[in-house]
Amino acid sequence: MQEDAFNLGKFRREPKFLHFHKPPTNFNNHYQPQKERSFHRSFKNDRTTHRPHLLPQSSSSSSIFTNISMAAEDGAVTIYSGSAITDAKKNPYSLKVGLGQMLRGGAIFEVTTADQAKLAEDAGACSVIVSDPPRAQGISRMSDPALVKDIKRAVSIPVMARSRVGHFVEAQVLEAIGVDYIDESEYLAIADEDHFINKHNFQTPFVCGAQTLGDALRRVREGAAIVRTQGDLSGSGNVAMAVKNVRSVMGQIRLLNNMDDDEVFAFSKEIQAPYDLVAQTKQMGRLPVVQFSSGGIVTPADAALMMQLGCDGVFVGSDVFNCSDPYKRVRGIVEAVRNYNDPHVLVETSSGLSGLMAGLDLGEDRIEHFGRGRGGV
Repeated sequence: MQEDAFNLGKFRREPKFLHFHKPPTNFNNHYQPQKERSFHRSFKNDRTTHRPHLLPQSSSSSSIFTNISMAAEDGAVTIYSGSAITDAKKNPYSLKVGLGQMLRGGAIFEVTTADQAKLAEDAGACSVIVSDPPRAQGISRMSDPALVKDIKRAVSIPVMARSRVGHFVEAQVLEAIGVDYIDESEYLAIADEDHFINKHNFQTPFVCGAQTLGDALRRVREGAAIVRTQGDLSGSGNVAMAVKNVRSVMGQIRLLNNMDDDEVFAFSKEIQAPYDLVAQTKQMGRLPVVQFSSGGIVTPADAALMMQLGCDGVFVGSDVFNCSDPYKRVRGIVEAVRNYNDPHVLVETSSGLSGLMAGLDLGEDRIEHFGRGRGGV
């Protein structure tokens, strides 16, 4: 009995070993045990599988697990590593940024018909953006999906389509159609005055408008892969607003480059932008994504001006097709974007366009003269 009691006590004193389930092996080499807490914060447990709470339930398992690396412990999304894009297999957002970079140095034309899209493609456009014909009254909404499908079948270049700001269902429709880029556009009516679309929920790259550096970096944090510095929205052909906003963004970046690390904190708070993206902009000396310009660009000289100010490309409105020779105008803008630093090419592309500019010139009553209202003469 004493021996049995001794043996029982010995067994009771032995440590109890806990047996854990073997960790899954289909994580595509992304599973990191040391970041297990961050992993569980980014995913919800399901009875059948781990599913990201930011992705639709229909997402495949491979696309689900590639999103694991997006969840950093501080909630930040790393866009670049140094001066290069991070591995797209580890960071799906960097893949969308790379798709945006494919359009650098090109002109994107707004089209309302399949024939205009074919003409823009033949003239050398890098992409087209679908738009409904302008209406005098009513709410501007997403383009008709049938029109978008017709234009996609007509051209081989990337096709963009617009959704209203904050209207994520319109973005879901456009993604289901298979557009190459979605423009969350302020040119349409605003669906949500307080919130933008969470673009990390989508596989399609997004284009977003911005007027200041703070606007641009906030859109990047939401998942925008291309920033479009917006100008005049009325279609008047006045490039002044676009120039003003581009200079504002570039001026803030130059100011940021001369700041020390302590000043960057205060600057990020001043422009209401995420600190990590502000620091990244300072390191790169430019926006961390592609920057285009839009609004009032109707001549080759306008396009070259935007490029020389530091933009990566331009958006051009559909007004360029309303003339006797639209191919010449479109081709001239494309050549001006490609050769924006060559004055001789700009002379050739700008010659003979005066008769094609009818209807796009500002009236005398709409011109703001320098010095008026400021004590000038």
